Amino acid sequence: MADLARLTEVIEPEAKALGFELVRVKMMPSEAGDGGEALQIMAEDPATGQLVIEQCAALSRRVSERIDVIEEAGEVLIEGAYHLEVSSPGIDRPLTRAKDFADWAGHEAKISMAKGYDGQRSLRGELKGIDGEMVTIDDRKAGEVSVPRDQIHSAKLVLTDELIAATQPLDTSGAEDIEEEKADD
Repeated sequence: MADLARLTEVIEPEAKALGFELVRVKMMPSEAGDGGEALQIMAEDPATGQLVIEQCAALSRRVSERIDVIEEAGEVLIEGAYHLEVSSPGIDRPLTRAKDFADWAGHEAKISMAKGYDGQRSLRGELKGIDGEMVTIDDRKAGEVSVPRDQIHSAKLVLTDELIAATQPLDTSGAEDIEEEKADD
């Protein structure tokens, strides 16, 4: 399994160099249908909260080149072949950073707690925000609940009419020109 903390150390400066903020770095099954893995990078332009096709391509090239340099020097970042997938977080974006829980307060969210969390495992309702490291949500069943951010396994916004109205339209120009690159070891 790839070391996500190390990959983030490598990827984040490349995103920042382009003026982007890193939202998530994750290894997951590839959508290419080949049974392989994908390194998923989600980033956003702070001015728009999204990335357009050209920005995704620029970040993909930078990250790919940086990983190649590191691996040619002898450090293996990802075992075996993988796909590199760079994307915008989308409207129903994952909530991964403290600022996400603050910025998207007032919108509906789904939170899944980590295994072993002593309490309700799934929460859904209006996100109230974050205070220190405690995330508060007005759960549909349990009412207002505060949970430690480090115990959250995953969190994301729920696609609602209110969220769509609050989100700038995504620019899809060039979407038909996307080409995936496959990285080999």
